[in-house]
Amino acid sequence: MTVQFIGMIAAEAKSEIHPAQGPTIDPDYIARFAQAHEAAGFDRVLIAHNSSDADAVLVATHAAYATTTLGFMIAHRPGFIAPTYAARLFATFDVFSGGRGGIHIISGGDPVEQKRDGDFLSHEERYHRTDEYVGLMRQTWTADKPFNHEGRYYKFENAFARVKPLQKPHIPVYFGGSSDIAIAFAAKHANIYAFWGETLDMARETIAKVRAACVKIGRDPATMQFSLSFRPVLADTEEAAWNRADRIIERIRDLRGQGIGRFNAKPESVGSQRLLDVAAGGKVRDKRLWTEVAAAVGAGSNTTSLVGTPEQVAESLLEYHAMGVTTFLIRGFDPLDDATDYGRALLPLVKSGARPMAAAAE
Repeated sequence: MTVQFIGMIAAEAKSEIHPAQGPTIDPDYIARFAQAHEAAGFDRVLIAHNSSDADAVLVATHAAYATTTLGFMIAHRPGFIAPTYAARLFATFDVFSGGRGGIHIISGGDPVEQKRDGDFLSHEERYHRTDEYVGLMRQTWTADKPFNHEGRYYKFENAFARVKPLQKPHIPVYFGGSSDIAIAFAAKHANIYAFWGETLDMARETIAKVRAACVKIGRDPATMQFSLSFRPVLADTEEAAWNRADRIIERIRDLRGQGIGRFNAKPESVGSQRLLDVAAGGKVRDKRLWTEVAAAVGAGSNTTSLVGTPEQVAESLLEYHAMGVTTFLIRGFDPLDDATDYGRALLPLVKSGARPMAAAAE
């Protein structure tokens, strides 16, 4: 198995320890941030979705024109535009970017945020809508003639898209969600199942559960790939890395105490609850899985870290890789600088360590 790395870019300079201070959309920063990931050797970058932030597709389009090889993983919430239109939108991006598109399906785990854009469906209903939506989007990408559809949420007559993705059979679909219903629909629709950084035992359990869901619907589980997300905290020595982690959590707690920054828990997100369960087991799980940030901010996003020297963190990532994780989504608390450091110190170690595993599997 080869290993890939996904970073994360945003439209403005900010993180849990750096409150946003500049413009909401900073075109120069977007370009530099994307170029830093490309130079560091990342395969893709995630552009997140939030109900109050810049449009992810347009941010990705700007970043694509600033780079040449970097791929994109554009977060997308079903339900706010028609699936046929979404198919054309992402196919158009794939053509303009030279086949560098990817879509990350997120049904939504925060009802307060969903309602900002007019979505009042329940957690379970959102996933049923996602099931129908993604199926129609994929059908639009691959259909060679117009088709009709009448379902629970959508009805179309003579739906068809002349524009098709450059990637065949279609743009890769990443799927997030840890609830049983999310996993069932991921098995049906996803090329890559994406989840947040858990303990080794929990990650092994998640992978087994997704593979079992594939078997249940007659899909070869070997066709499902897995993406796992972490926030690596690196330094030249283990002591220095943990000192840096201490400074990060102190800064987060200070900002939180001042009411600064966005710290949004997701009460309906099973993935968030799993991270909180990880944190409840202690400050450090396994060898170096650091949980304090997840506990401090409500685990509303990717908030568990691996702390140590590049060699130590690479060793931990390779343990997850050995159990079937093919992609790591990593981002730092000092986002641009960390992306550069990851490319210099971490990515080469993991990729070189993964090569013997790939050779043994052939």
